[in-house]
Amino acid sequence: MNWKLIIQLSIFGLIMAFATVSLIPQNIEPIFWLVIFVFCAYVIAKVCQRKYFLHGFLVSMVNCVWIVAVHIVYYKNYMANHPDMASMNKSMPASLAAHHRLAMAIVGPIFGILSGIILGLFSFAASKIVKKN
Repeated sequence: MNWKLIIQLSIFGLIMAFATVSLIPQNIEPIFWLVIFVFCAYVIAKVCQRKYFLHGFLVSMVNCVWIVAVHIVYYKNYMANHPDMASMNKSMPASLAAHHRLAMAIVGPIFGILSGIILGLFSFAASKIVKKN
């Protein structure tokens, strides 16, 4: 595993974590993620020799740590700029409805796994397309 590459690529997740708190609106956030995923997949395919899917998956898992941590710390600002997320909290089970940050810590890794599968697939596909150095 190329942990240096995984950590370096996860910095995009850290940047996005802060950017989504107040700068990037929820409706255009997926466009940014698509660009990041394509770039990360390209770099993984270019640099790594094998285990492309796993590298992509782990980048997203590290991203998940950054994003959940930043969104929990800046919870009020994040919710103020993401009304859809705030309304989703209302549909949570009663045990989590009163503990929004805990709910975020529980649900965040689920999104991390899903995005990890997507980035892993992107990385694997890119490995079939991109020529090595």
